[in-house]
Amino acid sequence: MAETKAGASRNSAMNIDSELVRELAELLIETGLTEIEVEDGDRKVKLSRAASVTQLAAPVAAAPAAPAAATAPAAPAADPVPAAVDPGAIKSPMVGTAYLSPEPGSDPFITVGAQVKAGQTLLIVEAMKVMNPITAPAAGTVKAILVDNADPVEFDQPLVVIG
Repeated sequence: MAETKAGASRNSAMNIDSELVRELAELLIETGLTEIEVEDGDRKVKLSRAASVTQLAAPVAAAPAAPAAATAPAAPAADPVPAAVDPGAIKSPMVGTAYLSPEPGSDPFITVGAQVKAGQTLLIVEAMKVMNPITAPAAGTVKAILVDNADPVEFDQPLVVIG
């Protein structure tokens, strides 16, 4: 009898809601998160995926490196370091995906060196299928764009520097 109860409890413990697991996995991919945990009563589901820092950083570092080397080699090396502490750094208010233009194939909202006005859209951060415009808090000149189009972004990550 003890064997039957143990066997029954093992079977019930292995009852996995594959639909929920798929939805959570899609959410991980869409948001760029590396881990998510959901708890419902005595049921707890935790998903995580390995995200190499080099994988996430490579597109950001590699894409600007080639054009920057041709135009101004000192600028890219100087921008990432002070960006987090720069008073003109505009940070992401959420986790999501950054888009530099209003739609695929169209011109970007801003370019380095461009003048922006207070309230002007700088880029969009998509989170949970909602497009959230990130606007300039004040007028100024775009000193650096710290993300590439379709890059995953984290909360409080510097996106643009305006001076």
